[in-house]
Amino acid sequence: MAFLLEVLIGGLLAGIMYTMVALGFVLIYKASGVFNFAQGAMVLFAALTFVTLSEHGLAFPWALAASVAVMLALGVTIERVVLRPLVNAAPMALFLATLGLAFVLEGFAQLIYGTQVHGLELGISDAPIRSLPIEVSKLDLFAAGVAAALVAALGVLFQTTRAGVGLRAVADDPVAAVAVGLDLQRLWAIAWGGAGVVALVAGLLWGARVGVQFSLSLVVLKALPVLIIGGFSSIGGVIAGGLIVGASEKLAEVYVGSHVGGGIETWFPYVLAVGFLIARPTGLFGERLVERV
Repeated sequence: MAFLLEVLIGGLLAGIMYTMVALGFVLIYKASGVFNFAQGAMVLFAALTFVTLSEHGLAFPWALAASVAVMLALGVTIERVVLRPLVNAAPMALFLATLGLAFVLEGFAQLIYGTQVHGLELGISDAPIRSLPIEVSKLDLFAAGVAAALVAALGVLFQTTRAGVGLRAVADDPVAAVAVGLDLQRLWAIAWGGAGVVALVAGLLWGARVGVQFSLSLVVLKALPVLIIGGFSSIGGVIAGGLIVGASEKLAEVYVGSHVGGGIETWFPYVLAVGFLIARPTGLFGERLVERV
């Protein structure tokens, strides 16, 4: 029982790490209806920006503040240069634009930061806490706290602020939102700037775990099952989806993988995602689209 609990908690905490990336997708999709495939590249770019500034002697608070400014500027620039000209384009065109943007960002990052692997220290050890009866990583607990604070902040943004209400209105019906006087371009800029900051938080946590390297952008693939299971438009949904994915992949690897040769942790979440696509395409908390004709 103690081993089962340890595996389960480890999986739940790993799922929170996936949630950190998925939150960036939800922020953009909830605000504009765009599936931002470039979110993984933004995570990589943010981590490279921070670690490069740190390696050049900038103290942690200043490197963090400068990285936040860079990611805010990057998000606003993406909205202005890429999304604004495609405001009335088909959803597939917008998706392909973000797919191309992912490759552009990776190439730009390689051009200005190089291709070497960097270590990233946040001052928090990844070692387990010895005082607990089960092994729980200090970094995982810190990530859980950061995720909780980030979710709370996004919840407040969407539920209580004028900008958040405006973002929800734009996502539901852009034409009607513009008709009642909402500034579509300003709201999209806020959403993309926020996604840049979320990418920075995810990049720091993942960089501290696996190092800052170009494969970091592939963490976006771990976020896809989370989004499918939780729902693309629900902040609470991605939390639930992340916990389900993290727990299920660890339990499957330990209790099922030993009977089939192992290695199922990498693909088992996609089996769950396919099941949800068949049974509940909108995810656990996704909003059903109702069209009247």
